[in-house]
Amino acid sequence: MTLKCLIVDDEPIARQIVESYCSHLPDLEVVGQCSDAIQARQILSKEKIDLIFLDINMPVLDGLALVKTLKHQPQIIFTTAYKEHAHEAFNLSACDYLLKPFSFDRFLQAVDKAKAQLERSQPEVMIAPGTLSDSLFIKSDGKIHKFTAADVLYAEAQGNNVKIVTIDGIFSTTITFSAFEEQLPKETFVRVHRSFIVNKNKIKVVEGNRIFIGSIEVPIGLNYRDQFLRALGIK
Repeated sequence: MTLKCLIVDDEPIARQIVESYCSHLPDLEVVGQCSDAIQARQILSKEKIDLIFLDINMPVLDGLALVKTLKHQPQIIFTTAYKEHAHEAFNLSACDYLLKPFSFDRFLQAVDKAKAQLERSQPEVMIAPGTLSDSLFIKSDGKIHKFTAADVLYAEAQGNNVKIVTIDGIFSTTITFSAFEEQLPKETFVRVHRSFIVNKNKIKVVEGNRIFIGSIEVPIGLNYRDQFLRALGIK
């Protein structure tokens, strides 16, 4: 597995150190470097990136804020001189948190974690292209479960897992949230929050920033509200 990497840091020396470390690992390919998060967003919109080495304290948009704006999140290894952001970083599903200055062996440990996460995130959900009658298979708790996409009420990102709530029960599977989203019929499923995808056909009521699917309440994220209303044909 060759990982396409992006280095984001406003300090040139810091970028050089990470690039030098990457050069010792043949399965890491540095496809870009940038000094701020705005440049990083531009690269991410054009390139498929597997792993970002990301500083936190940067001008205009910091590293934590950048991750919150990403719809499809690569593996993130934060590289920073400030330990106080670690808790928030891991809440954003960061793969690792490296405190500057960090050694090559510590860097290597972080990269190995990223590889392991990517291997685990290889799709354990398979859906054939076509209509909602197609079968959806997920691996959960050592078993492979079959149902149709129409059976899904909503899905929720939970760290590196996805909780899939269906009419028959709740399943948890190891896959990235973005990978799961890509395999669902886009005409029926819509992202309504950084951590939630819902089946439009199962929505009973929308009230304020809340969606009700039966008695289940799902939040609507501020950044997703407009696209959600457009998906309903309201806006």
